[in-house]
Amino acid sequence: MNGGPYYSMPTPFQKRVYAALLRVPRGRVTTYQQLAEHLGCRSCRAVGQALKRNPYAPDVPCHRVIASDLTPGGFMGRRGGTALRRKLDLLAKEGVRFHAGKLAEPERLFFFDAS
Repeated sequence: MNGGPYYSMPTPFQKRVYAALLRVPRGRVTTYQQLAEHLGCRSCRAVGQALKRNPYAPDVPCHRVIASDLTPGGFMGRRGGTALRRKLDLLAKEGVRFHAGKLAEPERLFFFDAS
């Protein structure tokens, strides 16, 4: 469980974020914006806040969400340091690599169906 100081019972919105994220397969990533749009949410920051509080990690793989500019974005409420290294390590174990700070293979992006 990720939890940490942010843990509390997930809100209905957070549960929707986590459920949608379960659709992103191993070895693929989506963006905060794609996830927000899929949920009908106008705020990719709200999605990021929900992911920061993910009590189900790693079963709900919040490390598979990156920024729209194809940079890693944040992880566990941080945008650098050991948290970001952990995210990059988790993604590397799934075959997702970054080169010069950007997703090396954009074909690894996962897009949600219109359903």
